[in-house]
Amino acid sequence: MITTKSMSLLIAAIFGLGGLVGTANAAESFMATAGRTTQPVGHYVFCQKLPEECGQKTAKRAPVQLTRALWAAIVEVNNAVNMEVTPLTDMEIWGQEEYWSYPDGQGDCEDYVLEKRRRLMALGVPAGDLLITVARQPNGDGHAVLTVRTSHGEFVLDNLEPRVLAWAETEYTYLKRQSERNSGVWVQINDGRADAVASVR
Repeated sequence: MITTKSMSLLIAAIFGLGGLVGTANAAESFMATAGRTTQPVGHYVFCQKLPEECGQKTAKRAPVQLTRALWAAIVEVNNAVNMEVTPLTDMEIWGQEEYWSYPDGQGDCEDYVLEKRRRLMALGVPAGDLLITVARQPNGDGHAVLTVRTSHGEFVLDNLEPRVLAWAETEYTYLKRQSERNSGVWVQINDGRADAVASVR
């Protein structure tokens, strides 16, 4: 859980020093995306049930301006959802794999993401700046997080990590995410950090 003091330090890191949280440089502030890719089956079924949740289209534009108020809201939403939802697998809840839904007190990683996205959209953050993102954990397991595109770079909201981190400061390998232009379309992510480390060795 992020305390008021911790939140103040994070805000100071972004606004007081004019930089990103952590050591990510300008080139790493945004994920590099490529062409269209397959939509996760769970998201496809979710969109069939709630098409209005997956049809948001956003014109090409700059990422949302990261203000002190928005940063505080991002941190608050991340904390609140992480505390309110009890982690359970889809198999434990629904008796099947990959069932995406808004959490009703319990859920898995995708459900946390959906709820955080819904709450931030309700606060006025555009759909094109709130991207469901699929990643691989260091142990090889799949995972989903919410990527928030801002004028200070892209940040990750994660149910396994209490802090809101710049994406390049996380330990995940990013695979694909929703398109910035169409919430029903998914694009590949070229996570070049592993390649960059390999080239230095």
